[in-house]
Amino acid sequence: MSNRTTKFLLLGFSDVRELQILHFVGFLLIYLAALMGNLLIFMAITFDHHLHTPMYFFLMNLSILDLGSISVTIPKSMANALMNTRSISYAGCVAQVFFFLSFMTADFSLLTVMAYDRYVAICQPLHYDTMMNSRACVQMTAGAWISGILYSVLHTGNTFALTFCRGNMVDQFFCEIPQLLKLTCSDSYLSEVGVLAFSVCLVLGCFVFIIVSYVQIFKSVLRIPSEQGRHKAFSTCLPHLTVVSLVVFTGAFAYLKPTSSSPSALDLVVAVLYSVLPQIMNPVIYSMRNKEIKAALRRLTGYR
Repeated sequence: MSNRTTKFLLLGFSDVRELQILHFVGFLLIYLAALMGNLLIFMAITFDHHLHTPMYFFLMNLSILDLGSISVTIPKSMANALMNTRSISYAGCVAQVFFFLSFMTADFSLLTVMAYDRYVAICQPLHYDTMMNSRACVQMTAGAWISGILYSVLHTGNTFALTFCRGNMVDQFFCEIPQLLKLTCSDSYLSEVGVLAFSVCLVLGCFVFIIVSYVQIFKSVLRIPSEQGRHKAFSTCLPHLTVVSLVVFTGAFAYLKPTSSSPSALDLVVAVLYSVLPQIMNPVIYSMRNKEIKAALRRLTGYR
């Protein structure tokens, strides 16, 4: 098969009709939970002037990115399960790869920016208003979005410039680059592998930056004499570190693990962990341990 293929076949969770309906219902509940959680955070931050600060500005953008990334993969998988089909058009697959990479890359870039924000807030509080002014926040957020788009253009163009000569069966519930590379000819995929390796180095570099930032943050927090002050600092830092670790380790495992010749349940689980779980967990993690978000949500919904 050449790279003129008109469609790909995605991995189905089951050929049993009852299990396909269960798959649809399960993904529907997950999608609605992510949709509701991220929209509530977006609305709370947008309409509550108490939350018009750099940290919550970044969190609002994170919610938008989470909504975007989960909307790229889950609805198509739900539609296929409901209609008992597995196909996705070539253009649809290109769009999935482009938008998913755009949102996920921007998401991780923003998480890196949020680590820097917490570092300045806790380690250099006297300079916080100067260093994290409105213009700086907008520029860093725009940089995260633009980096996601540029990164995605590079990967998407490089991947679909390859020749697909090993069928059209994608062993994943969405168009994932490692699974698409399995369908390319033996030598043609090496350029994309090189780009992936470079990308992993960039991601690990950002992760090291985040870890170093948090080492400095925790050193400063432990020097805070007030127990209440330490608790407040940890309550804003630990959720962020939890989300970053989940995204990095599951994503790195999915993209660095050698692909098998047959569908693997482990590949499916890992894909769900890095492409679905963070989008659900972000609203939970950031709202459960954050009194300001809770208060804003109560004001938004009218509860006291």
